[in-house]
Amino acid sequence: MAHSVESRFIAIISGALLAVVVPLFTLLLALSSQQAVRALEEHVDIVLATNSQALAKPLWDLDTESVHQIAVAMVKDPTIYAVRVTDTTGKLNISEVTPQEISLSDLTIRSQPITYMSNYGARVVGKVSVSIPTIGWFSKLHEFEFAFISIFIIAILTVFGAAILGNRVMVIKPLLRLTAAIEATRRLGSRHHVDWRSTDEMGRLAKSFNEMQTLLEHEERELKLAHRKTTQTYNLTPAMLFSLDADDRIAAVSDYWLVATGYSRSDILNLPFCELVMPEDRSLYHNRKSQVRSRGPAFEVTVRFICQSGKTMNVLIAETELGSAGDGETGSLSVMTDVTELKQSEIRNYQQAISDHLTGLLNRQGFEAALEQKIIEADRNGTDIACLFVDLDRFKSINDNLGHAAGDLVLGQFVERMLPLLGDHDAASRLGGDEFAILLCGEGSERRGTELCQRIVEFFDVPFRIETNSVRLSASIGLAFYPAHAASGAELLQKSDLAMYARKRDGKNGAQVYNSAILDKTRERAEIETDIEAALAANWFEAHLQPIVDIRTGACNGFEALMRMRHPRKGLVPPGAIVSVAEETGTIGQIGNLILEDAVANLARISRIPGMSDTYVAVNVSPLQFDASLPVKLSTLLGRYAIRPSRLVIEITEAVLMHDNPEIRRLLDEIRNIGCRIALDDFGTGYSSLSYLSRFPVDIVKIDQSFIRSLNNGDDDIDRRNKMLIEGIAAISHKMNCHVVAEGVETEYQRSTLIDMGIEYAQGYYFARPQAIGDVLKMLNADRSGDRIDSIAS
Repeated sequence: MAHSVESRFIAIISGALLAVVVPLFTLLLALSSQQAVRALEEHVDIVLATNSQALAKPLWDLDTESVHQIAVAMVKDPTIYAVRVTDTTGKLNISEVTPQEISLSDLTIRSQPITYMSNYGARVVGKVSVSIPTIGWFSKLHEFEFAFISIFIIAILTVFGAAILGNRVMVIKPLLRLTAAIEATRRLGSRHHVDWRSTDEMGRLAKSFNEMQTLLEHEERELKLAHRKTTQTYNLTPAMLFSLDADDRIAAVSDYWLVATGYSRSDILNLPFCELVMPEDRSLYHNRKSQVRSRGPAFEVTVRFICQSGKTMNVLIAETELGSAGDGETGSLSVMTDVTELKQSEIRNYQQAISDHLTGLLNRQGFEAALEQKIIEADRNGTDIACLFVDLDRFKSINDNLGHAAGDLVLGQFVERMLPLLGDHDAASRLGGDEFAILLCGEGSERRGTELCQRIVEFFDVPFRIETNSVRLSASIGLAFYPAHAASGAELLQKSDLAMYARKRDGKNGAQVYNSAILDKTRERAEIETDIEAALAANWFEAHLQPIVDIRTGACNGFEALMRMRHPRKGLVPPGAIVSVAEETGTIGQIGNLILEDAVANLARISRIPGMSDTYVAVNVSPLQFDASLPVKLSTLLGRYAIRPSRLVIEITEAVLMHDNPEIRRLLDEIRNIGCRIALDDFGTGYSSLSYLSRFPVDIVKIDQSFIRSLNNGDDDIDRRNKMLIEGIAAISHKMNCHVVAEGVETEYQRSTLIDMGIEYAQGYYFARPQAIGDVLKMLNADRSGDRIDSIAS
């Protein structure tokens, strides 16, 4: 502050000097200089006029001596530093210079023509020029004037310095002390006083500040004492006291309240109190004031309170609004009392043991107990039981995208829709996650089970509401009957579970009644899972190669590696069932890595055959193989077998690209940077296949075999449309600098038609079937030229 006040004071004084004194001083110098210049010019004009007349006759007569004498006389004038006389004929040029040293830049030249009155009239016979000093602002000031100016400047500086000194002593110094006292009060918390005594305004200001500090210090002590007494009373009262602000947020709690509830003060202050109340009772708590307003300022409400441990206790809250005291405060003061009885606590604990905390239905433990009891009753009454196993389709996406709280809301809404469909003797359970089981008992349970399946499927047509979001789900339902399908409760639940999974595999969104075929498929799938585990451990998987040929010449250009399992007992197992099970179990990535390495190893063996050193191998890579380590795996594999990266083609499908994942794009770019090529498999079947050509680094486009098989199928219109599609795909791919491979070529007509369309390469049974590496090597060694595939085709 001192620097700011003092600098502004100096700026004001300096501004005044600049605005008044400097213009006056400048005007004085200007007038003095102007007067000196005028006097000098008048004197020089007289000298020039006089001497030009004297020089007229000598110049006419070319009397050099006389001209020289006149010039010398002119130079003796103290105002003239140089004289130059010239005649009009150019024969005479006389100059005289004073011996004084002076810079030419400080001189001004003035000239006068010389006129001679001859018998023929006035004649200009020459010119006389003189150099005179240039007059500056200070050059002609007299000593008196210099003294006056010096005294004037000294007086101004004295006044300026006195003003600054007086401002610093009388204003800045007390202000600094006042500022120091304020800063010390702010930093240290104690009330500091200003050490300044005077009778002027600054002294009165310091005195007023000191009196204010004394008063505030006294009031502060009283407030602290009162606050300490109030806090002690609040905390030492043996009751659960808490205070709320106007928005029902917790403003304060007593120590006894913290001990009883288990919360810490820092965790619950400013927290809405309703968040500590059971959701079912929150509306009751919110409406407490309107319901009991007629009873006066104090009102009571009983709700279930959630302790820090998660335990729930019934509490009676007696609340008084602070605004009723008339002191202007807002909020309320409440006393909370635990009114939970021991019997209610025991009942609640038992219910929690057999019930699902989210939906209120039976949990798995409670359901299994109820199922066994229902079977005993069914056996006693000779009735049937229908067991529905319900699984919500796509429920995981709700938890992933909207959060588990949203998923909990959906589960709650599902239960709300389902419960009205059940009878008094039926039972429902949430087994876990999004899986539910329903038991229908009594007469007609099989008919009721079938009808309930249909009604559950139908009520999923109405979307679920999650705040502002609308969510659509479906359900896969398995239905089994006791005693028709099972002899015990555990078996009945298992059979309905198997039926539910069969429904999921067949497309979800519907119901499936259990039958023996489901068990056969389950066993078959389990057998395939076992075979996959054994094949991974014993290395039963191998890469079979199908040649990719030049469609015109039949020359072998490369191979596609296809997965096969060579089972020691079952022989060569086709890939269809293996791939579907491996994708469900997540082992497809391990299988893909084995096939990738086997394909590269096979290519290294083929490369030793003359003419096959430039062929490539194309390997399908599943989405599960696309992780950050894939480029490193490829580089290591290529280095191990000394294969040029361009000879390895990574085939990808739309499943890899459809989410436009930036991580997938980065991995594809890294694979391209290694030198490997990218092929887009099954092109034309996806809804956005064309967009992938522009958004991803694709080198080879493989036209899906469904287009090729449609050629010459007996329908001319379909044949014509498929030709147009294939030609369009080929044209676009070539424009994008991509090679085109036709998949599934099986006839000569298809081959010749594709040649006419400009297709470059093809693969299919017309040329060769996928074969093991041993058979491929025998074929290639039989044809030592190594550039045709005719022997395979035959």
